[in-house]
Amino acid sequence: MEEVKEIKRFAVLLCAEDSDYVKMKYGGYFGVFIKMLAEEGEIWDVFRVCKGEFPTDEEINVYDGFVITGSCNDAHGNDAWICKLLILLNKLDSLNKKVLGICFGHQVLARALGGKVARATSGWDIGIRTINLSTSTNTLANLKLPSRLSLIECHRDEVRELPSRVEVLASSDKTKIEMFRCGNHIMGIQGHPEYTKDILMQLIDRLLQRSYIEEWNAVKGRASIAERDPDREAWKKLCTSFLKGKL
Repeated sequence: MEEVKEIKRFAVLLCAEDSDYVKMKYGGYFGVFIKMLAEEGEIWDVFRVCKGEFPTDEEINVYDGFVITGSCNDAHGNDAWICKLLILLNKLDSLNKKVLGICFGHQVLARALGGKVARATSGWDIGIRTINLSTSTNTLANLKLPSRLSLIECHRDEVRELPSRVEVLASSDKTKIEMFRCGNHIMGIQGHPEYTKDILMQLIDRLLQRSYIEEWNAVKGRASIAERDPDREAWKKLCTSFLKGKL
């Protein structure tokens, strides 16, 4: 008798509104994450948590893992939906559910675990940056990744502190905690492995138009995009391996 393969089910916790450009080209940020993480035979759903749309306790149980996206909001803020998200993340932690946090997701996960998040002392980080993976841990050893990977960054907040049960997996010359892991079920990445260079270019233009960043930030970010490519395949391998229990 042929074995019936269990269908894996995942949910994206969307923490930002889609830009017109990303909606038009990628089907929204949900589409961007699907393109990076989804594999054949899986079911992927989205909960727009920034709009107050959260999974129920019954729904939580059907998912094998969750992905928390970036956001324009501050992970150290106390917006009603962020406070509700923190409660959800503590619940997912207690259930040992796989949770992958990206940028804001990385920061809000750190906060839920008891860490501290604040404005980065060195200001905005926008562009493609070299990330140094920890050589003192076996967590990433079986993936056989290089010790340095390029990654798209776009953030002005950072994780300042983490509790002792959390392991730091990567850093950069700009940010001390670029990636962390808690147990076998929680991982945070400060950068944007899901972004393409054109998404970042569009985002830089939007941030500049809205006066969130200064011209020199934009010039520096665009220059880094022209100089090199992010190691998107390596980050995809890392993210999917963690989320699907291969790491």
